[in-house]
Amino acid sequence: MTIAETPGRTSEPAGAPVDQPVLDVRDLRMRYGSTDVLTGVTFTARPGEVLALLGPNGAGKTTTIEILEGFRMRSAGEVTVLGIDPAHGDERWRARLGVVLQSWRDHAKWRVRELLAHLGAYYRPYSTDQVRRPWDVDDLIDAVGLNPHAGKRVGQLSGGQRRRLDVAIGIVGRPELLFLDEPTAGFDPEARREFHDLVHRLTDLEQTTILLTTHDLDEAEKLADRILILAGGSIIADGSADQLSRRMSSEAEVKWSRDGQRFVHATTDATTFVRELFQQYGDGIADLEVRRASLEDTYMALVREFESGRSIAALREFEEATR
Repeated sequence: MTIAETPGRTSEPAGAPVDQPVLDVRDLRMRYGSTDVLTGVTFTARPGEVLALLGPNGAGKTTTIEILEGFRMRSAGEVTVLGIDPAHGDERWRARLGVVLQSWRDHAKWRVRELLAHLGAYYRPYSTDQVRRPWDVDDLIDAVGLNPHAGKRVGQLSGGQRRRLDVAIGIVGRPELLFLDEPTAGFDPEARREFHDLVHRLTDLEQTTILLTTHDLDEAEKLADRILILAGGSIIADGSADQLSRRMSSEAEVKWSRDGQRFVHATTDATTFVRELFQQYGDGIADLEVRRASLEDTYMALVREFESGRSIAALREFEEATR
């Protein structure tokens, strides 16, 4: 049985109504002592949307996630997660969330299937007409690719297999909102592709909203509907990878071959340029490639732009103070 055939599915989305944001964060602030970590974070997320939260180390990503999960109290701002303030979320609210941490290091003596069945039992009282909890254990094991290892003890699993189990633990309760922290760390290329397929199935079939943090910008570009870049305690960019790249670069690089020669041209209108290229040379054009800035290029440029602007502002404040 596949995820699409899981009993309990209805024609209605499992999560929040489509007109209600799953995440609604407005002017979120966090201060530790005299240090402001978050200075006004604002964003929303809709049902079935995948958001990637990127940012330099120390930008406040972990603090933001912990506040959304209800594990840390905020200093100021308005936050609702699945329609509830996480500061007051009860067990029924928490059962609607899933969390995949960077790593787990316990449960070594449990067998995979037994562990998932045991953890899944905690979600059974929170099953609803719309969402049948927990996930069927055999379906879940199949979904994360652990069928050959279902009878193994957790301590016998390889690093990649253990990571698959981490994912299974995070979604055993069929969450409406899933937090993923470096989800494919330790995955080989095949496991990574399978995980990406699983994410798409969760969002397409289950309407699961996903907020992921990762240092793998290629993965973020493949998975995320929107990219949030957090720097200096606030969101400095919010949009699709393509939207952000267009914001930072007005030019595209067009490469092609003709008569055995390789050509490169930069243009602000790649579509018109390519059309004219084919009108002029037709079938003589080969190996055509149009390249815009990658997410990594865009991310680095945005962070540098922010840091440069902050440096200039700090210099001006210093000059004003020393006059």
